[in-house]
Order: sequence, then structure tokens, then C-alpha cells
Amino acid sequence: MGQRRSSVEKVGGLIDPTFWRGKRVLLTGHTGFKGSWLCHWLSMMGCRVNGFALDPLVPNSMFASTSVADFVNDCRGDVRDLDHLKRCLLASGAEIIFHLAAQPLVRHSYAAPIETFAVNVMGTAHLLEAARSAEGVRAIVVVTSDKCYQNLDTSRRYRETDPLGGRDPYSASKACAELVTAAYRESFFPARPQIAVSTARAGNVIGGGDWASERLVPDCVRAFISGRPVVLRRPDAVRPWQHVLEPLSGYLQLAQAMWMNPTQLAPSYNFGPSHEGRRKVEEVVQSVAINWGEGASWECDSDNEFYEASNLDLDSSKAQQDLGWTPNWNLDQAIKATVEWYRAQQSNGPMVEITRAQIEAYAGSRKSPKISASEC
Repeated sequence: MGQRRSSVEKVGGLIDPTFWRGKRVLLTGHTGFKGSWLCHWLSMMGCRVNGFALDPLVPNSMFASTSVADFVNDCRGDVRDLDHLKRCLLASGAEIIFHLAAQPLVRHSYAAPIETFAVNVMGTAHLLEAARSAEGVRAIVVVTSDKCYQNLDTSRRYRETDPLGGRDPYSASKACAELVTAAYRESFFPARPQIAVSTARAGNVIGGGDWASERLVPDCVRAFISGRPVVLRRPDAVRPWQHVLEPLSGYLQLAQAMWMNPTQLAPSYNFGPSHEGRRKVEEVVQSVAINWGEGASWECDSDNEFYEASNLDLDSSKAQQDLGWTPNWNLDQAIKATVEWYRAQQSNGPMVEITRAQIEAYAGSRKSPKISASEC
């Protein structure tokens, strides 16, 4: 996977909006949950944001609810189409690339393994291949997953040097995306040392605007809105839970550091919560239900035909050492903000303002330089 220098000084720090102002950014997967949040954050800092993605999957998506198309150069396409992706990348003049486009669901990967491998593996290869011919690119952050590790189902926290693997198609596809990125980094980008390429592995993210099927919080919200209990498959499963703004702050700090010090960084970084964020599914649902109110409840369905690991946790000490990144919101704060967002959407609230207010609150609590109102 490649080795970093034996002694790496801290080359990151807090997110600096003055660095991002005017930067040309390409974000694949911008119509998705994480991509939409990142589009807002980048726009608030004055970036020229370009997106490449398929249409949103649901009409009440984060992308649609918060009017992302109003401030992003919105290019629709499939990362499996190399020629179209290359044209959009070159037209964007991107200096920094965030690759988030993916088939993101474990259980869907069982139903559609070929699609999962095509999007997550070949899509990553296509993005990196397209970037080879883009003269202005300086930093590429390829977002994979905490599930890229060979999971031994223990309470041990996984580090970036641990073996990759995956028993299900989704996890295996993310491990493959890591290998593809490493191969491109070692084979093609040494000839262009001004370009830094790293992968980012985050924990289980929650936050307003996620409407994916068979994800815990969206399943809770759909059930609670309809007045029925949410059905849990694995209430005792333990995951590293964090608000979506946590890993996004890590991606931003990583890209910022890559620009300034392209040769000093590691090939991959974990962005996971503190140990406090490592909770059972049951505990998370109980907290979501309490915040939701109205008698929200859950029940268990023991009929789980597919394998799912019982334990997963990340060690993010490398990101702290190299980038100065640390988790910021605890899980209670993350759940409170998440429920407030969904409640606001349910009541037809001003979702652009609410989304950006949550970003401001998060960025302010990290003591990063304040985003000025003129940049919003």
C-alpha cells in the first residue's frame, strides 16, 4: 500500500476558509447524502464546486431539499462511463478532487454484486485514469470505508496498516478500491509529484438528509413518521457512529494538507469517532427515539439471512498525528442535530439555512476560522 516518510511533521490543522476560497473542486457523488453536505461546506468557503453524479435516488433527497443544484456546476453522469467522466473533469478545471461516488449499501451489494464492483472498483479506476490527463489537479481524496478492513469481529480498533479484506461484496469492493488507488499512486503519479493521492476511511455516519434504504437512522425516521416501530436486524452489533460533518472535516483537512505538503502524507487515513461513539445499534436507536419523542419505539427481527460483522471500530491516531484532526461532536450532539434536521424537513423548514447553520455550529465548535456571511 506504500509507506509514508519515517518522520512526518503535523502538516494539517484546522480547516482554513481562506485556503479554500476560489479553489476549483470536483466532487463525484455530489447528489448523495455526504456529497450534498460537502457541497454546502465548500460553497460556504467560496469554492467553485463542480459535481459529477447520477440523479438523486429519492425526491426528498438532501440534494433536492437543500437546493444544491443552485450553487454547483451540476454534471450528471455515471463513473462507469470513463469518456464522459474525463470530459466533465477536464471541463471543470479541478484542482482538488473528492471521489465519493459509490454504491454505498452493504445489503444492496448482495442483490447487485456486479453493479457494486463495477461502480466501486472500476469507478475508482476511471476517476484516477481521468485525473492523469488533468493538468491542474493537485490533490485527490478517494473516499472508501471503514469496512475495507479484513474484519476479525473483535473489539480491536483497526489501523491503516491492517490487512484489507471483505466477506460481503460491498466490503470487498471497498478493499479493491484501496488497491486500485495504491496501484495508480505507485504506477502513474510518481511522474507528477505535485499531485497527492490519499484514501479516507470513515465510520458509520449519521446526519440529516440521508434517505438510503436499510440504513439505521433513515429506517428510524421513516418508521417514526409513519407511527410504527423501527425493525432492527442486529441490535447488539457495535459500530463507530459519528455525524457526517466529522469525516467531511477530515476530508477537508486532508486535502488542504495534501496541497501544501504533497510528499509528506500517508497513503490512507481513518476518520472515526472517539471511543464514546462506539455503541450498539440498540443504544443508538434508543437515543434517536428519545430525541424524536411521540412514543417512538423499536422491535427486533431475528431473520437476518446475510452476514454482518458484530464489531467494527477505527483507530484515528494517524489523522490526529499528521493532520491535527480529532472528533468533535459526541454521539448525543450528533443524534440531536440529526433529529432536528429531519424534524425541520418534515415541517417544511428552510433547509438551506438549517443545513448551513449546522455546518457553522460544527465549524465554530472546532474553533476553525469563521465562515463569513458573504461567502454563504
